[in-house]
Amino acid sequence: MYPAMRKLFFTDCRCAGDLGKTYEELFAKLDTNKDGKVDISELKAGLAAIGIQPGQGAVQKIISSADKNKDDVLDFKEFAKYLKEHEKKLRLTFKTLDKNKDGQVDYMEIQQSFADLGLEITKEDAKKILQSIDSDGTMSLDWNEWRAHFLLNPATSLQEIIRYWKHSTVLDIGDSLTIPDEFTEEEKTTGLWWKQLMSGAVAGAVSRTGTAPLDRMKVFMQVHASKSNNISLTGGFKQMLKEGGVTSLWRGNGINILTEVSPQYKKLLASEPGKIQTHERFMAGSLAGATAQTAIYPMEVMKTRLTLRKTGQYSGMFDCAKKILQKEGVKAFYKGYVPNILGIIPYAGIDLAVYESLKNFWLSKYAKETANPGVLVLLGCGTISSTCGQLASYPLALIRTRMQAQASLEGSEQLPMGRMVQKILEKEGFFGLYRGILPNFMKVIPAVSISYVVYENMRSSLGI
Repeated sequence: MYPAMRKLFFTDCRCAGDLGKTYEELFAKLDTNKDGKVDISELKAGLAAIGIQPGQGAVQKIISSADKNKDDVLDFKEFAKYLKEHEKKLRLTFKTLDKNKDGQVDYMEIQQSFADLGLEITKEDAKKILQSIDSDGTMSLDWNEWRAHFLLNPATSLQEIIRYWKHSTVLDIGDSLTIPDEFTEEEKTTGLWWKQLMSGAVAGAVSRTGTAPLDRMKVFMQVHASKSNNISLTGGFKQMLKEGGVTSLWRGNGINILTEVSPQYKKLLASEPGKIQTHERFMAGSLAGATAQTAIYPMEVMKTRLTLRKTGQYSGMFDCAKKILQKEGVKAFYKGYVPNILGIIPYAGIDLAVYESLKNFWLSKYAKETANPGVLVLLGCGTISSTCGQLASYPLALIRTRMQAQASLEGSEQLPMGRMVQKILEKEGFFGLYRGILPNFMKVIPAVSISYVVYENMRSSLGI
């Protein structure tokens, strides 16, 4: 499809040293005014001149990805670095398509790659895609053909490339091809989405149940621990066991499970589907967390009250809600809301941004044969990102919990957020804002591990 590109780059197998020269040659062709810079108009015109018709927004996407100093133009160093990184991503995607690892991709492997994403296409459509890239007419693609076709196409992942194929070859695979992280188009149209949703919900419920004692210990220490009583992890568990027995360790877990929700702003905020920048990840995580917490916050208040309740104080969730409403009014269900929302911004934002940045860093540095990082890498990314989020937001979480609980504690002074922070700093110092963080950290790895194991087993049992 791109004979000029192929002639310029890939008629021979080039070594790494030759690539720098070919990058220079291509840059010189694009830099029409010879000022050592390529702007968006030059890139558009240059690509058209060598026979490449990029998709809508593709040229701007190349500029945005490669322009490290944000001056809206590319110098040769930025251009060459972008092409080098882009080639590595294309290589991983090519290897993913090459199912039998023979260095060639045929139409059956393209058809299978669609099927792996839950999308069914006909043999004719798969051949149509192949022919759009196959420059030598062999009905198979080698790495050079693949690289020539996609080098100046910003699509890299299989999802992005399939989206490009859908629009460029007019494949009939649904009204619109949106392949989010969770649900493919096929899953939406065939009803598989509910199985995915069920798998995630069960995984979250089991994970929260498994780590509920640590979660209750965290809340207990946030509210009751101080310099004067010096409640430790072991001492706190002993107190809870003495007061209510073993089952008391799971107080508040029922409503905790109900709060297991996760709205997905990530795909809505991405400037390009399947491509999201770090600042967009931060916004997406923050907005998702804030929206979820606003909707479920009354349950969070009840969770805190039920978690801290003494034996016989409430008979259940509805009794708790009734008593709070009668004694304190509707406003009580939003006590601690301000520090809660303020805490969601650093936690959800940093958690999501760090997780995806770590995953993408691993892929760019260490991925050789596949674009799938694997279980251990994902668990590591999840653990580190969650820890970073907690460190940033924990003081606000502690203030929120104390404000939620203070009306139910005998003799407790009803303090606003600012005064409460001041009082904690005066009496307990800075580290008083981190009471209970140890059990909070202790539950991260088991929570992530339990979630993953249950999720994969649920998917398998539901036939996904």
